[in-house]
Amino acid sequence: MKIEGDKMDVALVLSSGGARGLAHIGAIEELEAQGFRITSIAGCSMGSLIGGVYAAGKLAEFREWMKSIDRKKMMELTDFSFSLNHVAKGTRIIEAIMEFVPDIAIEDLPLPYCAIATDWKSGREVVFRKGSLFEAIRASISLPAFYEPVQRDGMILIDGGVTNPLPLNRVKRHEGDILVGVDVSGHDYETQWEMQHQLTEKRKHSTSLSQKILNRLIPDNLDFNHYTVLSRVSSLMIRQNSILMTQLVPPDILVDIQMSRYGTFDYDKSEKLIAIGHQKTQQAIKQYKSK
Repeated sequence: MKIEGDKMDVALVLSSGGARGLAHIGAIEELEAQGFRITSIAGCSMGSLIGGVYAAGKLAEFREWMKSIDRKKMMELTDFSFSLNHVAKGTRIIEAIMEFVPDIAIEDLPLPYCAIATDWKSGREVVFRKGSLFEAIRASISLPAFYEPVQRDGMILIDGGVTNPLPLNRVKRHEGDILVGVDVSGHDYETQWEMQHQLTEKRKHSTSLSQKILNRLIPDNLDFNHYTVLSRVSSLMIRQNSILMTQLVPPDILVDIQMSRYGTFDYDKSEKLIAIGHQKTQQAIKQYKSK
């Protein structure tokens, strides 16, 4: 392990996970608070955004900006499209972040950084190590069917989570550093199911007249439909890919954050998600140091 003063060098990898990726902020802050120095970073989807903002030295500004995000602001930042292959263009959110995080060439960042995307045409993983930081981030966060894909060099680029949600094999390594992965790509599926079942039972046994009428109109298995089935299948596949990556390239510290309460679009819960990142990273570091 390379140590300079009291700082331990870390090659950091941040996973995909939508809004759950805000927990990456708490993970980074906790690592630094406990004497680790991040010397390289790789990210996928939301992990590419948090990692890129950190590499540009603007994580504190980004966190402060996230505090202003509520449901109304989220709607304002969603540039809806009438296209058949995506819901939003994805330009407005990037432009908003660029107001306080100026674009920069990846090769000019103060530490090695890469972002992961997927070429829809070939099905291959695409690794960004140079060029525009925000073009790389925009490609990496292109959630299929939601954000407009990025067309570049004959490729149609979508979310990197499709091919490599936890790119432990892509981060730049330095002699003596330790590999740290923060994985928010999965959910606590069983707890989610139990919570949904409890809500359904509560609804079914409500004594209010309005709820009784709704119970007649709404089927018991409302939460088991085309959208939820496809969403869960996609999530499970991404989760399995991240697990396989930890087996292929075992990290020294794995911060595995499986959430039951927060989903892909809960960006208005940033401080709660950041707090979870702190807590889980603290536990993982404690376990690592006890070995």
